[in-house]
Amino acid sequence: MADPTPVFDDLRAESDELDLLVAELAPEQWKLPTPAPRWTLAHQIAHLAWTDHSSLLAVTDQDAFAREVENALTAPGDFVDNGAEEGAAKAPAQLLADWRAGREALADALRTAPDGARFPWYGPPMSAASMATARLMETWAHGLDVADALGLVREPTDRLRHIVRLGVRTRDFAFGVHGLTSPFEEFRVELAAPSGELWVYGPEDADDRVTGPALDLCLLVTQRAHRADLALTAVGEYADRWLDIAQAFAGPPGDGRPPKGDAR
Repeated sequence: MADPTPVFDDLRAESDELDLLVAELAPEQWKLPTPAPRWTLAHQIAHLAWTDHSSLLAVTDQDAFAREVENALTAPGDFVDNGAEEGAAKAPAQLLADWRAGREALADALRTAPDGARFPWYGPPMSAASMATARLMETWAHGLDVADALGLVREPTDRLRHIVRLGVRTRDFAFGVHGLTSPFEEFRVELAAPSGELWVYGPEDADDRVTGPALDLCLLVTQRAHRADLALTAVGEYADRWLDIAQAFAGPPGDGRPPKGDAR
C-alpha cells in the first residue's frame, strides 16, 4: 500500500492556504456572494465544516454516520444546502473556529486510521487516503469560490495531482451517474502540471485521449468552469463525451457553471 502521508500533508496545506484568505475578514465580508447560487462566503466555509464533520463520523462513529445517511435520504435534494445554511447562520468567529477544530480532528483521525480500513460514505466506501483526497478536492474547489468572492486569484500548485488522479479514476462514475455505459478501454490522459512536469495516465497507445493543463481538468471535474472555457483537447468519441459530463464528487450530476459570457 502506498504511503498516504503526502495527501494528508497536502490536505493540511490546502486548508491552511484557504484559512489565510478568511482569517482576517470583516463580518460583512462573510456575506459576500460567491459563484454558487445563493451561497455566500460563509456558506462555502460552512459546507466544508459540515462535510469534515460527516467525514469524521464516517471514520470514528459509523453508527452515527449511518443515521446521517438516513436523514439525508429523507431530503436528498436539501441536506447539503441545509448543512451549509445552518453553519452560515453562525457568527463568523464561531464558524471559523468550528471549521478549524473539525478539520484538525478529521486530520488526526485519518492519520491514525488502521492500515487498509475503509469507511462508509454517500458514495462507495473510501480508504483514509481516498477520503483525504476528496476533502482536498472540495477544499480546493470551494476555496476557488471564496477567492472569487474576494476578487483574488489563487496560484495553482502541484497539490492538484491528487485531484487529477481522482478525476481520472472517477471517469466510469461520471458515465454511470448520467445513465451511460462506461467505455471498456482506458483513456490516455496527458496533463501539464503547474510545475511544468507532465502527468500521464493510461496506456500510450489508447485510442481515446485527453490533453491540456492539469488545472483545467481540475476545474472541469469539480465543475468550477465550463468545458468551453478550458484548454482541454479530446480525441475519440468517448473522451469527448467524458469532458461534457466529468465530475469527481459523489452525488447526482451537478449543474456545473455556464460558459463565460452566458447570461444565465
